[in-house]
Amino acid sequence: MTRVMAGASILSGCLLAAIVSAPLRAITQEAGSWDPRAAATYLDERQAWWFGYPQADREGTACVSCHTTLPYALARPVLRPRLNEREPSATETKLIGDVVTRVRAWKDVAPYYPDQTRGLPKTAESRGTESILNAVILARRDSSDGRLSNDLRLAFSNLWALQMRTGELTGAWAWLYFRLEPWEGTASAYFGATLAAVAVGMAPNGYASSADIQGNLELLRGYLVKQRERQPTFNRLMLLWASANLTGLLTPDERDALVAEAFCKQRPDGGWSLSSLGSWQRTDGSALDTESDGYATGLATFALQQAGVSPTEPRVQQGLQWLVQHQDTVTGRWSASSLNKLRDPESAAARFMSDAATAYAVLALTPER
Repeated sequence: MTRVMAGASILSGCLLAAIVSAPLRAITQEAGSWDPRAAATYLDERQAWWFGYPQADREGTACVSCHTTLPYALARPVLRPRLNEREPSATETKLIGDVVTRVRAWKDVAPYYPDQTRGLPKTAESRGTESILNAVILARRDSSDGRLSNDLRLAFSNLWALQMRTGELTGAWAWLYFRLEPWEGTASAYFGATLAAVAVGMAPNGYASSADIQGNLELLRGYLVKQRERQPTFNRLMLLWASANLTGLLTPDERDALVAEAFCKQRPDGGWSLSSLGSWQRTDGSALDTESDGYATGLATFALQQAGVSPTEPRVQQGLQWLVQHQDTVTGRWSASSLNKLRDPESAAARFMSDAATAYAVLALTPER
């Protein structure tokens, strides 16, 4: 009863916001007036740069980063039809090869961050994080191929073996914590659990219905449901996306409440600001950017569409139009700023945010049907 009432309260508050902000007619500009080729070029170049980045090297493979590699693996395939490409790009092929190498040698490869050099409990955090990211990337690949590969089965086996069965994380996984928001912060284990749900739901051949994983799914659903109310909007948008792939995560009323919460965060210009999606504070004391950005707008409009909100819904159209209007015409990217400190926009760390922003903008503007 409390959960439903809370959802109703959010929904009623957002209805007023919708009346104020919704346009009188649907936006007619199509999401086709952006440059997919430039976006693909930017994403390929950034992933290629990541392969050569010394800090990304892991025994001849590159670690799967939440800011560059994972978004790339999710977004780059959807551009292929727009660009009339028949095969994955060279950087996609290398990425999948690296993931497969580590999945097959799981018991022999070193963790991303071992306890011996990074302190306890980094080995467990590294293993839990990588097991989820590997599964998501291979599930994305297999969903396009329409066949559940042996490598994805092995990735899921690695993942389920590390699922927590005690304490507050029961049903989730240990997740890397470096005090870096929004992917390696205090609430990031929930982010990781939503990605695990996305991977399971995305996997082809009815994997989510497999009898041998139903106990694991019960634990995962239990964690996502139990911990939902204490999550920032950022994680709840991830849950909204996950619920479109895996059943049993949200009731219809809870789904409507999260949709309303997302619309409550929309800015008058039609976009969303990452700073409004959580109670973030920069470690250097500088003020967070509050303007609309590509990552928050891309994630919000993507999650809303995944959850069944029509792209012709006026507020979604406003968000998509914002994305169309804010692609950089020179680089092909969308921009977002760090939640952790004030950074030079062209520094390596600052550009990680643009990598994620560009990928999620592409996902929002190129919905797969």
